[in-house]
Amino acid sequence: MSLSTSDKLVVEIRGNVALLTIDNPAANTWDVDSLPALKEVVKKLNDDKDIYALVITGEGKKFFSAGADLKLFADGDPQTAADMARFFGEGFEALADFRGVSIAAINGFAMGGGLEVALACDIRIAETQAKMALPEAKVGLLPCAGGTQRLSWLVGEGWAKRIILCGERLDATTAEKIGLVEEVVGQGKSLERALVLAEQVGEQSPTSVRICKELIHTARDRAISDGLQSERDLFVALFATEDQKEGVNAFLEKRKPEWKNA
Repeated sequence: MSLSTSDKLVVEIRGNVALLTIDNPAANTWDVDSLPALKEVVKKLNDDKDIYALVITGEGKKFFSAGADLKLFADGDPQTAADMARFFGEGFEALADFRGVSIAAINGFAMGGGLEVALACDIRIAETQAKMALPEAKVGLLPCAGGTQRLSWLVGEGWAKRIILCGERLDATTAEKIGLVEEVVGQGKSLERALVLAEQVGEQSPTSVRICKELIHTARDRAISDGLQSERDLFVALFATEDQKEGVNAFLEKRKPEWKNA
């Protein structure tokens, strides 16, 4: 039986390591099919005591993941927004709470929810050509899958504000400098390096790893648990604004948005 309920997530077991590939052409976006599947995959891996590490990468050479498909939000339906916020929250929080060690092999563009899935991992390895951003405010939205909370914890409030509020796009070198990623490798090398780290996890006691991870997360999780829910609630609240509809549709129509601040 396949570990994934969606063909957009391909799971391969390599000894004590699970390799999950986001495979949703052309930009490896997340949707109502793949997000619940991610939650189920993590649950199954948690139940398998032989799995110590999880590596996540994107199919192809251009995208790790471009996040959510903005066409879902073009009509401004708040119910769609609420459903997607819930799916993102459940999927990425399951990933963050994975019993073992999760490693993101960022092999291309990681935008919006594509960066947020990497933020939910324990370790991030980026290739030299990778670009990272949380551009939601450019289209009248906000990062609703942990971006405002986990990014601030990793890189500090100042850089989080530059990335989220100023729409700054980072290259891999800058991302490493500010602590967004732990290592930068050559093009096509992120998966190889991530798998090496994953094998190192197998040399540790899995029980010790699980408990140490819980302890490392203790202070952070207490600080951001309320914030994660607020993130999703306020994401949905944006769908009562004119700017949400204008931002998303301007992006899809390839024009500059005309903000109303309303």
